[in-house]
Amino acid sequence: MTARPRKADERITPGDLKRAGVKSILERVRKAKGYFVTNTERDLSQSDFKNRIMPHTQILGAEPRNAAGFFSIEISGGASVHVDLLRKQISPLEKLQILSAYMPDTLFQTLCRGINLFGYRPYPDNVIRLTVGAFAKYVHVWRVFDFLNYIPNMVPVFEEVKKADCLLEPSICFSTGPEHTDEFYVGKVGEILEVTGPDILLCIKNHAGLGTAKRIGDLVRAILDRYPSLIIHYHGHNTDGNDIGRIVEAVRNGAKIVDAGDHSFVGFFGPPPILTVVETLEDYGYRAVGLDKQSVIDTSNVLRPERENYRDFESQFLGFDPSVQIHKLPGGATGSSFEQAVKGNFLHLMPDILQKELPQVQVELGNWWSVTPGSQILWTTAVNNVIKDGRYRNANDDLKNLMLERYGEFPFYRPAEEIYRAVFGSDWKKIIEREGGYQKIEDVDLEIEKRVLEHRLGRPASGDELVLYLQHPNDAVSFFKFEEKYGKTWVLPPSVWFRKGGFSLGEKFEFQDAFGKLHKLEIGPQRRTKDGDYITLLVVDHHPEPILTVIEDEGGAKPRAVTLSPKEIEALARSGDIRAPIKGLVNQIPGAVGDAVNTGEILVVLEAMKMLTNITSEVSGKISEIFVSPGSDIEVGDRLMTINMEA
Repeated sequence: MTARPRKADERITPGDLKRAGVKSILERVRKAKGYFVTNTERDLSQSDFKNRIMPHTQILGAEPRNAAGFFSIEISGGASVHVDLLRKQISPLEKLQILSAYMPDTLFQTLCRGINLFGYRPYPDNVIRLTVGAFAKYVHVWRVFDFLNYIPNMVPVFEEVKKADCLLEPSICFSTGPEHTDEFYVGKVGEILEVTGPDILLCIKNHAGLGTAKRIGDLVRAILDRYPSLIIHYHGHNTDGNDIGRIVEAVRNGAKIVDAGDHSFVGFFGPPPILTVVETLEDYGYRAVGLDKQSVIDTSNVLRPERENYRDFESQFLGFDPSVQIHKLPGGATGSSFEQAVKGNFLHLMPDILQKELPQVQVELGNWWSVTPGSQILWTTAVNNVIKDGRYRNANDDLKNLMLERYGEFPFYRPAEEIYRAVFGSDWKKIIEREGGYQKIEDVDLEIEKRVLEHRLGRPASGDELVLYLQHPNDAVSFFKFEEKYGKTWVLPPSVWFRKGGFSLGEKFEFQDAFGKLHKLEIGPQRRTKDGDYITLLVVDHHPEPILTVIEDEGGAKPRAVTLSPKEIEALARSGDIRAPIKGLVNQIPGAVGDAVNTGEILVVLEAMKMLTNITSEVSGKISEIFVSPGSDIEVGDRLMTINMEA
């Protein structure tokens, strides 16, 4: 079905923004008789499908979405930039370029974590500005937040968004508890306006779907009583099943934009369904400005058959969860936490972690906001407290940096002294005095970074490739090399990408790529080479491509899985045999073979669950062997490095 165009005088398009400018668009929103709807497609994908929604599916729904008359569609940002690279799906910038051609009448929106950008820790100022400039070519609305509501952490992004003539949407992250009063949040809005001036949208970012409908309505009213011309955009999650109520009260108290998702794809941890929101508000006399209901229905009709392809990525924990009001995990973290619990064999401990330990950790660490990267710090700390010996005695470097206030000031109170002692040891006061305080990340030399990237790729790198490399170096390089070898695989449908069990010899099938072109695929025939390996022909549209399969020596011994206990790993480290204490990814190796190291020096930086863990030396000596490299996947007990103590 062909979607119908909307009335030109109601919807706000990228062309309108370019011609009239930010102030004119904001005034149109203020004067509109009703409220607007943002389709938070990216947040839905992250919260309910672990960011796996493929470009093929997005293109299928692009035409009716473009005709639906949304204020904007959140199509980028958050963890999606990383996952697009990590899962070898598509360049995040190329995705924006392609989708913008399919949705020329719709404002594109992104979610940016302040100075953490699209990553999990602070970036240098010049990297922030370069990245915002690259994405601003396609993104019109910039929702910006900081997990501590620390305004200085958002200023560089604010400045670059304004410079690009895009719509700036600073956020106040919302939570509950005695400290989270209307007065506190109204004060934060004032801090934002002192930096930005009045020409902004303001987001109330209720990332976990916390509080009651009345609580959100009261907050909207308190902000507008103090700043009556401010445009409020309410964002929430439907984890407890009550976000429609919160949206209704937000609109009734003056919010002008709200978030929702396509009803055929909504789940439990992301946004509520668009039409349910719209039709509920209609009975209260509020109209969704510019929205075409039939186009919303058409979108879901197109998308519904696609959902089956993503079944395996939906959370293992199904059903609405009113206990989110206790554990406060946002939608994306809820799904991934259960995935980690399954992989880590501690699923049986989840009730204790979510209902007891995590809420206690939140209060003990200051009752700030459980949103990236804060949600990862809280979650990892709670898990370590439960599955390892001693609460807070296995602190990772992100928790240490938080407690040193390197990410910003604690908004309400600092953790108790006994927690500092558990994390840093008996000399904690000296460490805080020596190392504490806000950490400004120094600019990097962009020319040097580009040369490093080009050395790793073995070819010249584009400006967009440099931007993505600076965000996630190892995963970006891995993706670039993957795409060089296999081509633009994002055109394939998810039924091919996510097919279980592989393909059988002699199998033939047809599929449509992302552009609607029909392809025929045949697996085989197969023949054995002189070396004993096999060549299998993959025939695509009658063009054969050979695939070499190396046959392992049947008589060779299979490698034995390394299984070492934490105590065994510690004992080996004291002998100079450095092993991985966690499963994850090698992020950095500061030294090289032949370098002298002293006790306490960082040998390897590991990344797991978006957190960094430093592996430090237990001995003094020289690095004699390095068994891994940046980007290597490692299991618990894998050899990382050898230190020769006789040096």
